Amino acid sequence: MLLEEKVLDVRDMECENRCPLISETFEALEPGESFVLVNKFDPKPLRNKLASQSAYGVSWEYLELGPQICRIRIGKTG
Repeated sequence: MLLEEKVLDVRDMECENRCPLISETFEALEPGESFVLVNKFDPKPLRNKLASQSAYGVSWEYLELGPQICRIRIGKTG
């Protein structure tokens, strides 16, 4: 059975709400799980922030990187 991957669309959220929600979503993952982040821009610094705040590794896969939308599969590695 294939589980549907969680999608977190933060395009219309303010930064002060968006950043904590992304961190909480990542921390709630079990190793090997992931979610798709949808944003207006490429949040490159987020990758390092997640890695520095977690005892787990971070996987980061661009699914779409355009001028209007950025979709990234973010996962927690063991």
